[in-house]
Amino acid sequence: MQQPTGLARRMKGNKVEDRDIGAGAPSAGESGSLSAKASGAEPTAFGRSGGVQENGPGKGPHPKQKAKRRRKRRRGRQVFVRDGQLQTDGGTTTASSEVLPPVAAVAGTGAVTEARQETRWPPRHDLPVFAALDLGTNNCRLLVAVPARPGQFRVIDAFSRIVRLGEGLSASGRLSQPAMDRAVEALKVCGEKLRNRPVEKFRLIATEACRSAENGAEFLERVKKEAGLTLEIIDRQTEARLAVSGCGSLVERDTHGVVLFDIGGGSSEIALIDVTGQRSPRLASHIVAWTSLPVGVVSLAERFGGRDVTRETFKAMIDCVNEMLEKFEGRDRLDHLVQGGKFHLLGTSGTVTTLAGVHLDLDRYDRRRVDGLWMDRESVDRMIEKLLGWDVDARVKNACIGADRADLVLAGCAILEAIRLAWPSERVRVADRGLREGILSELMGDAGVWRRNWRNRQQ
Repeated sequence: MQQPTGLARRMKGNKVEDRDIGAGAPSAGESGSLSAKASGAEPTAFGRSGGVQENGPGKGPHPKQKAKRRRKRRRGRQVFVRDGQLQTDGGTTTASSEVLPPVAAVAGTGAVTEARQETRWPPRHDLPVFAALDLGTNNCRLLVAVPARPGQFRVIDAFSRIVRLGEGLSASGRLSQPAMDRAVEALKVCGEKLRNRPVEKFRLIATEACRSAENGAEFLERVKKEAGLTLEIIDRQTEARLAVSGCGSLVERDTHGVVLFDIGGGSSEIALIDVTGQRSPRLASHIVAWTSLPVGVVSLAERFGGRDVTRETFKAMIDCVNEMLEKFEGRDRLDHLVQGGKFHLLGTSGTVTTLAGVHLDLDRYDRRRVDGLWMDRESVDRMIEKLLGWDVDARVKNACIGADRADLVLAGCAILEAIRLAWPSERVRVADRGLREGILSELMGDAGVWRRNWRNRQQ
């Protein structure tokens, strides 16, 4: 199936080129030209929910009152909500007092809030649509979103499927036919979702499996022909930077140092982040060292076995990863911060989100409870011990693991243990986000959609 003309034209006109990593990276909110209109589907919030809605059409405040409210907002005063009530000419609406963590939460229905109109946000149907697709060694994931408050966006469509594209790759050096078939079928679904929305800018990436496979380029040609999508194989440095970009809101203001890790299916990216100086809007600007280990949950499980993992096997896995980490020349760049109380680990992968789900004893995985969760050293130790004590059937029965991850989760835990040995920390923060969120953050920042009065500049 050939790629439709409209989507092909937009892809050609909006090709995204990579930027440099580190201090030379541009600041947030650079140039962009956007004009597409989003669909009217009710979105999901990434970040904090708007929370408050207008009640009734109303005619708006008197012009002088409106100007006065603007002046008060510039001085940081709360003017729209008093005593739990939203004041509008159409009546009052109870304002939510719940403070949401920086995780996905369902946005309310109804009109755009008066507060957002005051900050000149366009109505939802005028917001540009952005998309990010990540085809990894184990998963195929898609996010479609529109901008929200500065630094945040609202997800209006999503897709995720475990395809195990890298299954058998470590032994054969090639993508197998069944694995490619599974991936193509998932990508066809993603292609339909993209064609059904007026996507303004997008980036479609492939990572380690396609990077290292002998037939990776051949496979992407098949994807282009059958799914109508042109995927870009990114290098390891870009993958590390995108992982960091997707987690900016999870690094708190009083933090001095972070080791962010993304344990994938075929590789594991690690970035050392120093935020002791003046903080840039882009967290990736603070990367002082990074590495990409040529090992992930799929490749490690295939090498050592992932179903019946003894303690001896688990230790051998850790030792294997340790040998790779010892070759990382920049691993000591945060040694002056590791011993302080303002240093922590930040994990973005299925391994840490699975551990968090088991730790919370969830009957069903809940992203809203997992994303942003803090786990102390003892909690992580306890969860890994619990998983080591379970056989494969017990792991399958756990709602946060299931059959898809039962033979991979302990390999991921071994990689996590090696990282914890290299950079001891009392706390680990869990991120249920990653490359897709990083892509969306960079696309929106480059397009300037979070700038004040952005809509006026587009007209």
